[in-house]
Amino acid sequence: MVFIRAAIAALCATSAQGVAQHAALKNSMNPIRKVVTLLQDMQNKVTSEGEKEKELYEKFMCFCKTGTGDLAASIADAEAKMPELTSEITASEEKLEQSKADLTQAQADRAAADEAMKEATGIREKEAAAFAAVKAEADTNTVAIAKAIAALEKGMAGSFLQTETAQVIRNLANDDKIDMAESDRQDLVAFLSQGTQYAPQSGQITGILKEMGDTMAAQLAEDIKTEEASIASYEALTTAKTKEVAALTATVEVKTTQIGELGVAIVQLKEDLSDTSATYSEDKKFLKELESSCGTKTQEWEMRSKTRADELVALADTIKVLNDDDALDLFKKALPSTGTSFVQLRVTALSQRAEALGMIRSMHKKADKKLRPALDMIALALSGKKALTQGAFDKVIVMCDEMVEILKKEQLDDDSKKEYCELQFDHTDDSKKALERQIADEEAAIADAKEGIKTLTEEISALEAGIIALDKSVAQATEQRKAENVEYKELRASDSAAKEVLGFAKNRLNKFYNPKLYKEAPKQELSAEDRIFVSNGGTPPPTEAPGGIAGTGVTVLAQVQA
Repeated sequence: MVFIRAAIAALCATSAQGVAQHAALKNSMNPIRKVVTLLQDMQNKVTSEGEKEKELYEKFMCFCKTGTGDLAASIADAEAKMPELTSEITASEEKLEQSKADLTQAQADRAAADEAMKEATGIREKEAAAFAAVKAEADTNTVAIAKAIAALEKGMAGSFLQTETAQVIRNLANDDKIDMAESDRQDLVAFLSQGTQYAPQSGQITGILKEMGDTMAAQLAEDIKTEEASIASYEALTTAKTKEVAALTATVEVKTTQIGELGVAIVQLKEDLSDTSATYSEDKKFLKELESSCGTKTQEWEMRSKTRADELVALADTIKVLNDDDALDLFKKALPSTGTSFVQLRVTALSQRAEALGMIRSMHKKADKKLRPALDMIALALSGKKALTQGAFDKVIVMCDEMVEILKKEQLDDDSKKEYCELQFDHTDDSKKALERQIADEEAAIADAKEGIKTLTEEISALEAGIIALDKSVAQATEQRKAENVEYKELRASDSAAKEVLGFAKNRLNKFYNPKLYKEAPKQELSAEDRIFVSNGGTPPPTEAPGGIAGTGVTVLAQVQA
């Protein structure tokens, strides 16, 4: 049953195949539709591009309003910042130079203080050595004088003169550095020269020696005082210089750190000034370009919008001309179709009849007994002599349609039963049985495919028989050919009109896309009466609107139809 339904459907499809092929051939060979579709796509593309460009234009103008203010503010900030940075750099460099000078001075002062302490220490060491020598000599002389006085007071002058102490006293007496009266010096020298004849009762020499001892003691005390004053002065100087060196060392450290920090700060300030200057120049340049672009962008946008509108009008006019009903009718007549060749038509009819008859015979073998009478009727209709006449095949199509309706009804009954069965199976069976049914269906499809191959073989045989029958029907084509000649003449007239319409559409597109190739419409030719009227100062009559197909002035279609 499934195979028979499929076969009936295929038969009906084959019966209607001529009409479908005719329509498909027209569609496949209809370049006008392709041109119209292309123009419509161009129209949509131009519209879409216009919308996108409008969105970009609005964003750009928004940026012109906001970006200009931001750039102006940035430029103003840079103009205010650069003089401040320049002044700050100058002040920092001056401060750096001053710090370097202060560092040099502090280093020089510290070196001078160190040199002063070294010099003071050298002088102090010399003074200390000199004082030690003077004090040792004074102590020696004081001891010698004391011993001499003691010896003289005891009356031991003779033995005293033989001692080293006497020699020391003798040296003192001959030393001009000793502050004493010349008479005392001579008496003392004379005593030390004669020695043994000294009379101790007089006490003159003893007094001289005592006076010398007192003088030397006073001088030693003065020297000690001077030494102590020198020590105090040295210590005060050393303390002061030590403090000065410490202060200068701290100054050197501070100035060194300050010089480093100022150097880094100056480098950073110069880099900031360089960056600010570069940004300032770039911002000014960009602002100038932006102002120029913003000033011309609106004019450019209006010009592009006008151009786009003109393009859309040209496309719309062309589409209107090509889509006009009269133009479509004209193109249908002008385009080739399956009806333009009698031979092709006869070949298609015979092949379709043979193909349908073969399918009916194949189905007759496998059909149920109740369907065989209907199939016999269809086969008889296809085999009769009237099968080639015009409209005879329509009866077969009607019979096919009736059988299809019967089969549809049976199919609905079968579908209802199948739905009920499937519902029961869903409740009682599992996916395994569904897979088994699928396998069975695939096997049935394979069997049908094999049967189809067999059927195609039979159809080939039928087509070969059709070719033989075609040779016999060539004689009947004479009358049909005369009708085709009339149709051919009409087709030529339609082709000419179609060319004129296409030329008009092409000229309209050239008016926008290629103005050099655009041809103006010929001016209206005035009649003799109108020329006389115009030459006498009258107004020429208004130009009538072009008629014909879509206002193109092409009226050949009407003439052909007439």
